Amino acid sequence: MQVGLLSVLMILVSVAGFSQNKKKKTSKSDNIPLFSQVVYTGDDDVYKNNPLEADEFYNPILQGCYPDPAITRKGDDYFLVSSSFAMFPGVPIFHSNDLVNWNQVGHVLDRKSQLKVHDTGISAGVYAPAIKYNPNNDTFYMITTQFAGDFGNIVVKTKDPFEGWSDPIKLTFNGIDPSMFFDEDGKAYVVHNDAPDQGKELYNGHRVIKIWDYDVENDQVIAGTDKIIVDGGVDLSEKPIWIEAPHIYKKNGKYYLMCAEGGTGGWHSEVIFISDHPRGPYKPAPSNPILTQRYFPQERANKVDWVGHADLVEGPDGKYYGVFLAIRPNEKDRVNTGRETFILPVDWSGEFPVFENGLVPMEPKLKMPEGVENKAGRDGFFPNGNFTFKEDFSSEKLDYRWIGLRGPREDFMTLTKKGLLIQPFEVNIKEVKPTSTLFHRQQHKNFSFETTLDYKPASEKDLAGIVALQNEHSNYVFGVTKMGDEYCLLLERNERPRRSRQVESKIVASTVIDINNPVHLKVQAHGDDYQFSYSINGTDFVNLGGTVSGDILSTNVVGGFTGCLLGLYATSANDAVPE
Repeated sequence: MQVGLLSVLMILVSVAGFSQNKKKKTSKSDNIPLFSQVVYTGDDDVYKNNPLEADEFYNPILQGCYPDPAITRKGDDYFLVSSSFAMFPGVPIFHSNDLVNWNQVGHVLDRKSQLKVHDTGISAGVYAPAIKYNPNNDTFYMITTQFAGDFGNIVVKTKDPFEGWSDPIKLTFNGIDPSMFFDEDGKAYVVHNDAPDQGKELYNGHRVIKIWDYDVENDQVIAGTDKIIVDGGVDLSEKPIWIEAPHIYKKNGKYYLMCAEGGTGGWHSEVIFISDHPRGPYKPAPSNPILTQRYFPQERANKVDWVGHADLVEGPDGKYYGVFLAIRPNEKDRVNTGRETFILPVDWSGEFPVFENGLVPMEPKLKMPEGVENKAGRDGFFPNGNFTFKEDFSSEKLDYRWIGLRGPREDFMTLTKKGLLIQPFEVNIKEVKPTSTLFHRQQHKNFSFETTLDYKPASEKDLAGIVALQNEHSNYVFGVTKMGDEYCLLLERNERPRRSRQVESKIVASTVIDINNPVHLKVQAHGDDYQFSYSINGTDFVNLGGTVSGDILSTNVVGGFTGCLLGLYATSANDAVPE
């Protein structure tokens, strides 16, 4: 993550999954919203125009806001994590045996003692987690930077990623994007991005990579062992920016340091260095970068961009693979699905690794490793491509794809025989507090997200419905509230103009609505065009507010690091007044 944004973010600043308890026989109060079903459907042209052959799978492997991926291996088990910022629970973790088929096994940070993001903006919180397996003590480590809760850099660990993780151990160094390296001799190291020594910063974006010796017994970096191993980037004379996300690997007796360089936007790339010792000195490869999409025309088909922030692992076929983040902008070059997790094979037959087809315009499909069957969307494996996800809330365990914001889902949710009750908080979506909202990531450019709502608000302070959210100051609210003796459905646009600290709220449209029966609410998008509609009979939908722009749901318009989140929202602090 870019350090230039950190000062701004700092100012802004139980068990995995849903409760395993039996569904409660809770009677529904009229002013507690009941959501009885959700259907999310993706319908992107890229998948319709590029059907899979029997030996192919789609890239990205994780669609939607799953940025900053990191990966590790123990035997035949692969574990992958990604950033989660102020989402709760934090750091989604996925498992695979073949690097093609992935299932989510939970979240690394799933308790309030591990994740204290209750008072921070959505793009603060947990950045760039790195997961590493240490064969010397048969332990997994997840190290990350948590910009909230007086944490900073932390590490958690476990013997079994399926069984949960320890409470955080605070680490005594500054900077961001830490990663660990465990050598064969038992020694351990931490590498991370940091600012240059005081007074030595040469230009905006000048950063360094530092290394520390790590005391495995006491889980702490060893004081006085810090050393700068990369200053600026591959070539300091060219003023490279934002060297970050370092990882160390060992192959054929040599040590390789791989980093992102160029910032997390259009100049993003991945670069590699080599050394005879983990503490350096490191020499850059002559052919850097080894992964980027920055040299190609902007108007290219099926554009994949902002490629970088990678991690390497040896695959089951003995070949190396790299996971990394990238974006797929819509027709107006807006980034509503956020940074996603991609994978590419890596050619490491020579001295340095190179991502195969990572230096040409990327394609939406890949060949599978030999002997692997594509099971995406079946047998519990995560779907990709075009798919439909249905949720009726009848399961004892809520799907891991559902997340909260700044606080646990369990604090506001109750499963009943009729569906999901959301107890409204006295917090609206524009506040930097835990909200009573259950979110699902937008995973396609073209999608629909529909739910059924049974709700009778008691006053104008009560509202429930759908929210499409990029952050606390950039979102759409589509919900049922009360005005006088009438029930109303409204569409509100919230945005913060540039150079302003105030959120401007506008009622796009509103209508009186009959809520004697459950109301069906739907948001759908075709690229940058979003529409909100409702039905009182479940069949005939009526558009409210026409077509609205997805501009305020785009990362590269409003800033931050997340993608659009689609939420089931309830509040008892509504301030949207129908017109």
